[in-house]
Amino acid sequence: MNTTPATTASPATSTPLWVYALLAFVATAGFFYINIMSAIVDGLVTGWGFDNAQAGTVAAANIYGASAGALTAALVVRKLRWRPTLALLLGVLLLLDIASVAVREPTPLTLLRAVHGFVGGMAVGISYSVMARTQSPDRAFGMLLLVQFGLAGLGLMVLPPLVPTHGAQLLFMVLAGFSAVALLALPMLPRFDDAAAAQDEQRQALTPTARRTAAFALLAMFLFQGGNMALSAFIIGLGERFGLARDFISHTLGWATWIGALGAVAVIAMGTPRNRLHPLLVAFALTLVGTAAFFWSGSKAVFFAANVGTAITWSFVVPCLFGMLSKIDHSGRLATLAGFVSKMGLASGPLLAGWVLRGGGDHALIATALTILALSAVATLAGAHRLDKESAP
Repeated sequence: MNTTPATTASPATSTPLWVYALLAFVATAGFFYINIMSAIVDGLVTGWGFDNAQAGTVAAANIYGASAGALTAALVVRKLRWRPTLALLLGVLLLLDIASVAVREPTPLTLLRAVHGFVGGMAVGISYSVMARTQSPDRAFGMLLLVQFGLAGLGLMVLPPLVPTHGAQLLFMVLAGFSAVALLALPMLPRFDDAAAAQDEQRQALTPTARRTAAFALLAMFLFQGGNMALSAFIIGLGERFGLARDFISHTLGWATWIGALGAVAVIAMGTPRNRLHPLLVAFALTLVGTAAFFWSGSKAVFFAANVGTAITWSFVVPCLFGMLSKIDHSGRLATLAGFVSKMGLASGPLLAGWVLRGGGDHALIATALTILALSAVATLAGAHRLDKESAP
């Protein structure tokens, strides 16, 4: 396995927390729409009159486009200078979000958001390649989830109640504003080595054992993101169909997302752990229990607790998986590839959920998400066990 320490020639080897935070903010701009996807899907349904399948298709196209962009980034990242490339991509994202305000038909909006996703996916992939070369990738990706969940909590608490009055266009303007702020933050990042220079020092090929471990982690990422997003994208409507008020649901999602950031804080505090299996075992136990609890969403207390529990594990497991892949390959290529796989899972979740809801209802959706997450647990724990064993002294 390629476990050579990260290069000491770069500032990334002594990265302070504020740099992690800025990197996380810039990366988040490329896919913040994913973090408020439930608000966007609900806004398309309640604000613009889309049905569930149409709204789910728009969401899926946005994230499938991001998957294609992330894959493209994985292929070309060695040839690009990360700072000017990110500046260009963020500027295009800003324009695409503004354009989305004027498009009210499902098919044109689906195409536009697919292009938006592609551009954002490239921006995120390039950001991931930089984060993977920091001294502690686990900590870098933990900060990423902390920033995402903190901002998403605010968005989910504030935005859904405004959609019936202001329409879904409000959501796209918020996304445009986020891209604008990220553009302003980009020059404050310190100078990092370009991906090509970093990879010149990382030419060692992965061993067959390392490739198998990486395959487990990538499969786990796809299933985990897909299972979570299948439920999350339609959680507002699910809560309403269980008899909960919109204001309560909105505030629940906001508080759950903020509290859920504790999972990312735990990853930042752990840094790069020697034993990954045991904390991940606890995290997946909480994930499965929390997801199953959505069967009793008619209870406000259960609905709140289920959202909090699954949010904590979501922000914990994802950076752990990125950290596993960064440990296997310090060049950042696997982390960039994981961005592609992650977005494929996030895109597949809403698409599958829209059709499950059309054919089977809320209980079928919860059961589907639970099954997918259980399969992710198997893949994650298998990969973590192999990595712990291979990394042991």
